Amino acid sequence: SYQIEGSPLADGAGPSNWYRFEHTPGNTAFGDNGDIASGHYNRWAEDVELMHDLGLNAYRFSVSWSRVFPEGRGPLNRRGLDFYERLVDALLERDITPNVTLYHWDLP
Repeated sequence: SYQIEGSPLADGAGPSNWYRFEHTPGNTAFGDNGDIASGHYNRWAEDVELMHDLGLNAYRFSVSWSRVFPEGRGPLNRRGLDFYERLVDALLERDITPNVTLYHWDLP
């Protein structure tokens, strides 16, 4: 999710292990980070339309646990979960099967 979504702290998301790593000076070349990435968090509707136009029948994506549980434990971030619910609903409306990865090296 980190390398695709971008907007790692949007809508109440907490910093992930990758966010912390990439925002520590000296850890990445030129200070590069995933703050924008592919911009999927802000462009998901456009991305789903492109998938549909291309005739894709499935889409695999990862859930950012830091977006859903900003502190790793404790209260659910409803706005973070809403993002994934909107994405899944849009995929299903266009007959695209969502394949969800619950963990892809992205921890709160």
